[in-house]
Formats: sequence, structure tokens, C-alpha cells
Amino acid sequence: MKRDDCIFCKIANGQVPSKTLYEDARFRVILDLGPATKGHALILPKEHADNLFELPDDTAGAAMQLAKKMAKTMWEKLHCDGLNLMQNNGAAAGQTVEHFHLHVIPRYLNDGQDLELVHGEPSQEELEAVRKEIVGSV
Repeated sequence: MKRDDCIFCKIANGQVPSKTLYEDARFRVILDLGPATKGHALILPKEHADNLFELPDDTAGAAMQLAKKMAKTMWEKLHCDGLNLMQNNGAAAGQTVEHFHLHVIPRYLNDGQDLELVHGEPSQEELEAVRKEIVGSV
């Protein structure tokens, strides 16, 4: 399914011009118009899903395989020092377009980006309580 009101559906399906890096029957990979670093790209499925939770399992797997392929190409061609894959779901996680997309972000030493998580220090009891909340008392 494609949505007429979705800009990423339009880009993925060639209705809106983009700087395309790769395309096949299921995906289009484009350069991000507001890149975090040189080569920052978005993997866009041609079929609409608002987020990861709506994405069919086979599409999710194919997106990750494509991310690996794009990462290898960027590593070889751009000579980056590292690489982030980032996928946001919901406003609290930073999602700004409601169409599943996977960021492939080449990283360079001293590139000015700070994508590091602030790690907490929960106790073993707190971790166990969260584990039980997610999976039950297995």
C-alpha cells in the first residue's frame, strides 16, 4: 500500500526527485536532504508502513540486508571511520516522518555528531523487574 499524502511514499516511488543511491523493486535509498554527515542516507520501503511495528517481517529483514550492503559500499567509497544505523519510532524517539525509514550514517573522527546514549546504572533488582515486566516470570 502507498499513501497519497506521504512524502516518503512519493520519493520512494519516484514521484518526487531525489538523490538516489540505490533502487530495486522494494526499496529506494536516497541521500538525506539534511545530512548529519557526508553520505547520510535513508532506506525507504516503497510500500507504506508508519513505523517498525507496522512493517512486515520480510521487509524488515530485507531493509537490514540492504543496510549492510549500503554500509559496506560507504565504508569502501567514503573511507568513513565508523557507521551508525538508526531507526526511530514515535515522536519521543525522534521520528519526524511517519513512514518507516532506516538511516545509514557514515561517521568520521571529529565529525561533530554526538549520537551516544546516556547510560543508566540500574541495580540487578531493577533490571530483573524490567525483565519480568517484558517477558513475565519465566
